[in-house]
Amino acid sequence: MQCKLADILRLKHNPVAIIFTNEKPAEAMQFRKGKWGCVMMLFAQAARGKTAVFDRETYGCFGGGTGLGFGNQYYSFSGGIECFYSFLSSGNIETVEGEDLAKESGEFRRRESYKDFMHGEGYVKSPELVKKFVDNLPIIDVPAKYVMFKSLKDVDEKKEEPQVIVFTVNPDQLSALVVLANYERASFDNVYAPFAAGCQAIGILAYKEREKDNPRAVIGLTDLSARKYSTRQLGKDALTFAIPLKMFYEMEGNIEGSFLERETWKKLVKMNMEEE
Repeated sequence: MQCKLADILRLKHNPVAIIFTNEKPAEAMQFRKGKWGCVMMLFAQAARGKTAVFDRETYGCFGGGTGLGFGNQYYSFSGGIECFYSFLSSGNIETVEGEDLAKESGEFRRRESYKDFMHGEGYVKSPELVKKFVDNLPIIDVPAKYVMFKSLKDVDEKKEEPQVIVFTVNPDQLSALVVLANYERASFDNVYAPFAAGCQAIGILAYKEREKDNPRAVIGLTDLSARKYSTRQLGKDALTFAIPLKMFYEMEGNIEGSFLERETWKKLVKMNMEEE
């Protein structure tokens, strides 16, 4: 599947297509059943040319299962969803069963993970606010066995239909995509950067935009935990920019005649090339 934006933006990494499928390519990477992993680790591999799949038993972590669209997996969190509310905020140290749960769960055996479970990640001020955050997520159960990450260049349009396309970008490339996303719209708030896990920003939040007449783009990889596991492969300045297929075609169709053919953008590209 061709992508003119990848060329004109001089992307370092391949745009990644997210596809719902019932077939797993033989060469696809996949987490082992019951094995912890961050979805964005395999996203980084897809951006570098690999193919990865996830199913309802191999989504890596509870947040990853939820973010990819395999229902509300926070109910499966160690100790239940209430423990997750505390995990993302102030921690489970004050609960009677907190330490026992942390020791029993394989996910929290590592020292850093144990501390996060007991004392909280501190990303949200209180468990009550985490509950509101989860309640407002557009949680779905995808209508397929697998969610697949595949380099856009390897997508066969006759056989595969991406739900979302994700660009990995630096600040200049992100700026260009923000401008282009608003280029043909009567409104100018067609990109948003929500508080969300890295997988949610490219997954369920971007999936939700598919339903709209004028979908928005979702800026992601502002998730500090996901950055810890992915930016070594993607680069320290990397962010994601996720758009539904409909918006991808809109933006591809607006390259000609836009700022991307004017001097300001060309000078920025030249400056970046000189720094490389």
